[in-house]
Amino acid sequence: MVTGGRRQGKGVVAHLQDCNDRDAARLWMGAEIAIYRHQLASLRHDEYYWADLQGLQVETTDGQKLGIIDHLFETGANDVVVVTGERERLIPFLQGQTIINIDLQAGIMQVDWDPDF
Repeated sequence: MVTGGRRQGKGVVAHLQDCNDRDAARLWMGAEIAIYRHQLASLRHDEYYWADLQGLQVETTDGQKLGIIDHLFETGANDVVVVTGERERLIPFLQGQTIINIDLQAGIMQVDWDPDF
């Protein structure tokens, strides 16, 4: 069980219950850490966890379907949505600019994006 932790660079440093020395900790290096959904912090109406967005249908403001959100990644400047369909598209996650609306109930993300791009 994880009893504490912090971000460090691109990783996480965690303290595990009953794991109190370097040799024991070394055995856990690279392990995945998971939490239950109910342990996540509550979000404002305009915030989303990436896991909530994966699988949403992506369509343009005029209703043209571009595909499904496969995953997202960080670039430093902004996050990027990877949409898979007839081809892969990389769309900047900029709410109010490229990301116009997200409707989790309907399973749709509406984007202002040229389908030919």
